[in-house]
Amino acid sequence: QVQLVESGGGLVQPGGSLRLSCAASGFIFSNYLMSWVRQAPGKGLEWVSRISERGGHIRYIDSVKGRFTISRDNARATLDLQMNSLKPEDTAVYYCVKGWGFEPRGQGTQVTVSS
Repeated sequence: QVQLVESGGGLVQPGGSLRLSCAASGFIFSNYLMSWVRQAPGKGLEWVSRISERGGHIRYIDSVKGRFTISRDNARATLDLQMNSLKPEDTAVYYCVKGWGFEPRGQGTQVTVSS
């Protein structure tokens, strides 16, 4: 079955950086668009970024443009999200998602941006 395992979250000060990773298994990773979504405390799920099957098409939510970079390694079946210049409003649980939408997704990794 589809398995998505996120890692790399943590506590970081404003302006800091984190790199999230997602290890995928149970499907042919290179055949699917992949996405990152997040859920801030007390709020609903929010789409953050997506990358096409071969990485040629990438999109970001406006609030992270110029700060976040999504990438993928099809040989290793991994999806990454490099997050720079982090802000308190980036605090959320981050999930990787197979395809569009919000499902299926992993268990998430907590990112907390605070001084």
